[in-house]
Amino acid sequence: MTKILILSANPKNTSNLRLDEEVREIKNTLQLSPHRDEFEIITESALQVDDLTRFLSHHQPTIVHFSGHGSGTDGLALEDNYGHQQLVSTQALAKLFDLFQQQVECVVLNACYSETQAAAIHQHIDCVVGMNQAIGDKAAIKFSVGFYTALFSGRDYQDCFDMGCTSIDLQGIPEYATPEIKIRRRRYQREQPIKPVKSDKNNDMSNDNQGSQNRSVSVGGSVTGSAIQTGDYDTANINYQQVSLPAPETVNIQAELNTLREIIEKLKTSDRRKIENAFEDAQEEIKKPQADKDEVGEALNRALKYAKKAEGFASVVEKIQPHLAKTTAWLGDNWHKLLGLVGLTI
Repeated sequence: MTKILILSANPKNTSNLRLDEEVREIKNTLQLSPHRDEFEIITESALQVDDLTRFLSHHQPTIVHFSGHGSGTDGLALEDNYGHQQLVSTQALAKLFDLFQQQVECVVLNACYSETQAAAIHQHIDCVVGMNQAIGDKAAIKFSVGFYTALFSGRDYQDCFDMGCTSIDLQGIPEYATPEIKIRRRRYQREQPIKPVKSDKNNDMSNDNQGSQNRSVSVGGSVTGSAIQTGDYDTANINYQQVSLPAPETVNIQAELNTLREIIEKLKTSDRRKIENAFEDAQEEIKKPQADKDEVGEALNRALKYAKKAEGFASVVEKIQPHLAKTTAWLGDNWHKLLGLVGLTI
């Protein structure tokens, strides 16, 4: 059963919202669905900061829906012990959903100026909806009705979002462009079984590295020096290897990211989903007409830091090096620091 946790807050010192009406409309929509037995709606109102971890842990929802006030970069407005406004920061929300990313598939922030929080939470959750400006009660309610009408009909999250926006537009409300979705589509619907890595009993190195003596890296013929890598299966001790980077315009960044992802995703790690999320963010950015290279760099940095903690990272460093060298060349001077993660230097 898919659990939908609807959280709401309307502090005393904020304008009054029709939150009860929104909840009622969502519940009515479910009752009209032939698939109503497949969903459970749980509502929690007058939300306080401490309630967030409590409710997410207790209810274990698939979808988290927040209705209330947003304050842009300052965060979302919850309630304190006296019912007054208490803001919860964007950074704190992102960290919270990092803890529940194995459980939560979708987050809907039906609050003004919540796009900032949506972008931060999307680092960890595959689908997040936020609002790029203020949104009125009527538009917010119509969006929810459209979104859940599609969901209760078995549609995917993108269709749910589109239905929500269309429901606003059908009413002649100009705010149909206010909701924004952050979504990534996974290449794998479920975790793939990880084959154990066979080791040489004498040197405890993976079979991929048996007989490999040449530690030089070739990137368009411009690499110099050598790296000596020692250590056991889990730990790499790397003497830095000097590398000359290719011209940025010669780099096929899509191909390089794809290769890095394929190498790293074979590692045995509990952070697999975090690594996937980071690569999805990077690849989503490079598809834009003018990609933000800093966004790509930040995402790649996250992926590599999680990968370094994985069992067997030492065994794939040599494979990563040439592709990371080309990628950092494309990213520019600000991201040459990534080379140090795999023992390279300029």
